[in-house]
Amino acid sequence: MNRRGLIRALLLTGMVVAWPLAGSSVATAAPASEIRSNAEAALTRLYNQNMAARDLARKAKGVLVFPEVTKGGIGIGGSYGEGVLFVNGKPDGYYSISSGSLGLTLGAQSFSQVIMFMTQDALNSFRNSKGWEAGVDGSVVAISEGQAASYDTTKAQDPVVGFVFGQQGLMFDASFKGAKYTRIRR
Repeated sequence: MNRRGLIRALLLTGMVVAWPLAGSSVATAAPASEIRSNAEAALTRLYNQNMAARDLARKAKGVLVFPEVTKGGIGIGGSYGEGVLFVNGKPDGYYSISSGSLGLTLGAQSFSQVIMFMTQDALNSFRNSKGWEAGVDGSVVAISEGQAASYDTTKAQDPVVGFVFGQQGLMFDASFKGAKYTRIRR
């Protein structure tokens, strides 16, 4: 993780502590063109290293891409990132991902995250929510780099699958559970 990412993670930790007191959103969204460009680059990186992801994306009804999620904490932790939902290869909406935690949290990291909605019902559920939470509103089957080669995309029946890749930093928790996805209003 570079110095900028570490500073973002530490600031994020402070924002997570102040978030309930502020009553407003954690961060201001980046310009749509920047989010889209970074998301397209992240998808290219994923597809180049993971053929299962490329095959699944061809069948997906929607692909949600977060090019950089920053996670950090000292006792109290949090994460934040901004991404775009692609439907039929075109941007369909911009979203933020956030989470918070209490407990044994120490460190900072950044990573990319891609979630694929494999059924129209799963995509509709996500789009119609006012804040979709992984593990509550829908389960995300995580496909790790080690599993990807053996994941049979022709028999896949999971409505929502996800990939985390490009981890950098000193924390090793890049799970989907507890993350909340909220549409960024433009």
